[in-house]
Amino acid sequence: MLNKLELIQNKIYNLETLSRLVNQWHMLSKKVVFTNGCFDIIHQGHNTYLLQAAEHGNKMIVAVNSDSSVRKLKGEKRPVVDQYSRAFNLACNTYIDAVIIFDEDTPLSLINTLKPDVLVKGGDYTIDTIVGAKEVLNYGGKVEIIPFLDGYSTTSIIEKMK
Repeated sequence: MLNKLELIQNKIYNLETLSRLVNQWHMLSKKVVFTNGCFDIIHQGHNTYLLQAAEHGNKMIVAVNSDSSVRKLKGEKRPVVDQYSRAFNLACNTYIDAVIIFDEDTPLSLINTLKPDVLVKGGDYTIDTIVGAKEVLNYGGKVEIIPFLDGYSTTSIIEKMK
């Protein structure tokens, strides 16, 4: 029997294994939700967003930018927390079923491979700026935008720490 630590660690997948799992979920008529981000220092804004995103389906996948991907997006001083720790912290949430780390600049290839039923992003995006939105809509999926929770950002937390 797996202990709790192993249960959390087993929620962090590679693409091949996660793809098989998503296919199983779809065969069981589960509604798969997908979101992505850096999730560098997880705060109330992240948790609120992720909880609301999970409400759009039965199974929740969170794709996490790798360390090198975060550096390209946020600069050389980021991420503050390494990719495995960020993935692990997300996997600790009971409402998140799978976490995957991706190295590309965007999660487009993940979205095209996994074909989630619902793609979710935060309110700082529009349908036109969400990577993968067009593809998800083209195969009959939905795109949801969760209102942005003001007052919470990793950048502002880092600034306070300086």
